[in-house]
Amino acid sequence: MSLPQPHPASYRDPSGFIFEKDGTVYRQVNKIFKENFDFFISSGCYKHLTDNSFLISHDVVKENSNNDRNCYLVLKPGQLSFVSYPFEWSFDMLKDAALLTLKLMKESIGFKMILKDATPYNIQWHNGKMIFIDTLSFEKYGETKPWIAYRQFCECFLSPLLLMHYSKQHLQNLLYAYPEGIPLAISKSLLPWRSRFSLFTYLHIHLHTGLTKAGQTKTAQQTVFSKTKMLNLVRSLESLIKRLKTPQQKTNWSRYYEEAEQRGDYLEQKKIIIENWLTELPEIKTATDLGSNDGQFSILLSKRNIYTVSAEADANCINNLYLLCKQKAISTIHPLIIDLANPSAAIGVNNKERDSFIGRTKVDLSLALALIHHLAIGKNISFTQCAEFFSNLGKYLLIEFVPKQDKKVQLLLQNKKDIYPQYTIEVFEEKFKQHFTIEKKKNIQGTERVLYLMKKI
Repeated sequence: MSLPQPHPASYRDPSGFIFEKDGTVYRQVNKIFKENFDFFISSGCYKHLTDNSFLISHDVVKENSNNDRNCYLVLKPGQLSFVSYPFEWSFDMLKDAALLTLKLMKESIGFKMILKDATPYNIQWHNGKMIFIDTLSFEKYGETKPWIAYRQFCECFLSPLLLMHYSKQHLQNLLYAYPEGIPLAISKSLLPWRSRFSLFTYLHIHLHTGLTKAGQTKTAQQTVFSKTKMLNLVRSLESLIKRLKTPQQKTNWSRYYEEAEQRGDYLEQKKIIIENWLTELPEIKTATDLGSNDGQFSILLSKRNIYTVSAEADANCINNLYLLCKQKAISTIHPLIIDLANPSAAIGVNNKERDSFIGRTKVDLSLALALIHHLAIGKNISFTQCAEFFSNLGKYLLIEFVPKQDKKVQLLLQNKKDIYPQYTIEVFEEKFKQHFTIEKKKNIQGTERVLYLMKKI
């Protein structure tokens, strides 16, 4: 029997790796990590963390079905509905992931264990909360040793959060540019001078940068630590991060649906049509709401227990939706910052380490409501390209056509030349029929907008 192939993102740690078999994800624990893993279980740390939903739980696969001489155990962890990446998260999603990492540090130290790494890629949004997914990140704690992942934490979590806090801008794309974390020297150079007057910002960024310059790293690593110093370090990071405020920006989309509600019963009529069509499609279990804005229709889907990836380019909208999901314990919505004109690409080693948004999004239904004009006219993306994009995501497509005479389209054309003679409902249908069959078509009462239910050919 051939040995399992590690997932392309699971090559960094000799302790083990994840692999996929028959559509299920497993984690192999290598013999080199046996002592740490056994202590993690016997100390009660694993039970404590999973009982409190800080860490995803697993079942042990008894036999070494892989016939790998390096294998100690094979685990079957709880399966994720969807995998997302830090550069797709809003400010509060990243903030909560940072606080979870620090919480795990404090909790595990109580069991004489510690986190050996501190990357946001070890965390996922799952069942309505941020949860840690890497069981092999915990190792025995030596009280005299510093936290080996301290710099990683500062670069992956603290740097982007501080930059967003001080600039009052959503800067998720920096995490896309720096998937290993924003280097301390870059963060220091971008932060305003006044950030030095925050004691913990000065210690964890400005002073930290100086201590980790070439020639000083070895001395810093030889510093004798204690449990008290370690907990003080963690608490200072926690205190700093809790005080950081979400960037608040007024955008074109922040009050989009508030304005839409003023247009008669447009929204209500649209919801009625969609509800009726969904009733006729009981097989729909997963969906993506593209250009979801504040998530009104994602919530509509979630009430039917349809797991929905809510994708929107506006970071304010996604952050507000995330906070709503937290507040109301909505576990069937996965909020993500996604620019549909430039969705997350496959990145990393051989472009296989992190899959693209299209590669990860395989759903039963895609929603594209009040979106096509933004793509076709706002971004100059042809109907042909739009239809191909939607066909890559799911089996069914529920899409709204907004005609050129619509006020919102005219607003888009206000400051640009009308070079869109092909933007007609006839051309729209022609191009989409190359990938879909039109199952249903209905005008939204009181408007010239048309809803379509399509099925992939």
